[in-house]
Amino acid sequence: MDSKKRWELITRNTEEVITEPELKELLKKKKKPVAYCGYEPNGPLHLGHFVTVTKLMDLEKAGFKVIFFIADVHALLNRKGQEEQIKKEVLAWKKTVKAIGLNAEVILGSSFQFKEQYQKDVMRIAQESTIKRGLKSMQQIARDIEHATISQLWYPIMQVVDIKHLGVDLAYGGMEQRKIHMIGREFRKLTKHNFVVLHTPLITSLKGPGQKMSKSVPNSFISIRDKKEDIVKKIRNAYCPQGDPTISQNSQNNPILAIVKLIIFPMFGEICVKVDKGSGHGVEETLKNYKDLENAFNGKSKDGRAIWADDLKSAVAEYLEKIIAPIRKNFK
Repeated sequence: MDSKKRWELITRNTEEVITEPELKELLKKKKKPVAYCGYEPNGPLHLGHFVTVTKLMDLEKAGFKVIFFIADVHALLNRKGQEEQIKKEVLAWKKTVKAIGLNAEVILGSSFQFKEQYQKDVMRIAQESTIKRGLKSMQQIARDIEHATISQLWYPIMQVVDIKHLGVDLAYGGMEQRKIHMIGREFRKLTKHNFVVLHTPLITSLKGPGQKMSKSVPNSFISIRDKKEDIVKKIRNAYCPQGDPTISQNSQNNPILAIVKLIIFPMFGEICVKVDKGSGHGVEETLKNYKDLENAFNGKSKDGRAIWADDLKSAVAEYLEKIIAPIRKNFK
């Protein structure tokens, strides 16, 4: 793979790279750099996670060694369950990673986070971190942030130390991780470990913009445990307005378009959907460019083609079933 294609693969669908010059230098200097993304084992993997999973697949193809980090201790600190419950979730997540086909090294937080040197590093950074900064970094991650516990303030500091102890060259996550990653960047002299940061956008709730895709909100997400009929129903009822010329729908405010751009295109490289060429009837066509699809959905296609919301939803449901079906069968 030439350097231009490699760069495009690494950075496609990203919100930001901190920083691009550092990433370019890393790719020149290191043949197989290490990238990681962390996940709290709290209930089954859902659509929001698939954005990061597809990017990990991109990084893998681009020559990175990928670490899929299961943050079991973080989940406990963040009040995501008791120890026995989290242990059961860890087993399920390991099965899920294998079923997805991601060729990553799966590492459990508890496998190294109780070692003496690790804890000394945590305490050293804790001495330099303010409570205000810790709370701010957890705003999009913490459970019940209004009543945050001291354990939840310990969480971001541990994440910074994880990056050092795992030997991470590129720390990756959704935009909700940004404040924590920036703490890590700020304390690079203290940890004596430098790393690049990559962030991808978040998929909004299926209920619409301004709402987070969350397991605690019914019908706001699709899980790998959902049956085909559940997927079809949730997608059919998802927010996907069309026809208002004052609203230009895109992947930032339309969850259906976000799924197409951030999950379906990276995984399949195309989408087959009914396209209306002026006859009033949709004819199935395979599109290989997301922008063409978005323009047709918004009535801005140069050749007058249109894609209607119901047809797009039907196609999205079919593709999600293709992704989820082989994973779901592992949990019967």
